[in-house]
Amino acid sequence: MIIVVMGVAGSGKTTIGTALAARLGCGFSDADQFHSEANKLKMARGVALTDEDRLPWLQNMHAAIAAQERLGHDHVFACSALKRRYREMLRGDSALRLVFLQGSAELLAERLSQRRGHFFPVELLQDQLDNLEPPTAQEALIMDIRLSPDEIVEAIVQRLCNDQANVEAPPATDRP
Repeated sequence: MIIVVMGVAGSGKTTIGTALAARLGCGFSDADQFHSEANKLKMARGVALTDEDRLPWLQNMHAAIAAQERLGHDHVFACSALKRRYREMLRGDSALRLVFLQGSAELLAERLSQRRGHFFPVELLQDQLDNLEPPTAQEALIMDIRLSPDEIVEAIVQRLCNDQANVEAPPATDRP
């Protein structure tokens, strides 16, 4: 199973992704490790990335997702995946599951202003919110970031278990 924990900056992707991977006993990768140094420096200067800037990053992420799937490994990735076409590029032919961490602009800005040692400045939050094409409930498990990280991870695990049980359960019949 490949899971992509998505959302804008400050939504808790790394926190939730790391905890979820630990709970599931699988690997975790953060999208930041797939960005070029040029992209990181650009964002650190307060300059928003363009689709052209993001293309190699998304291609690298897709390759990592496909590699984990080919190896048969369960893996959790954290990635903003702001636009539908970005998510389609990440997915490719993979059967990945999306978890969307959703919260208010005010809460996200508060979290970003408290974050230390990260290249992404709070000034770029509005650009991400403007570019966000939220997935529907049919496309992703949508989680409210006002919940604690433990509550979010527990809800994700429960949903994954319920979904897996529904897939594996034999169809009901009227016969004994």
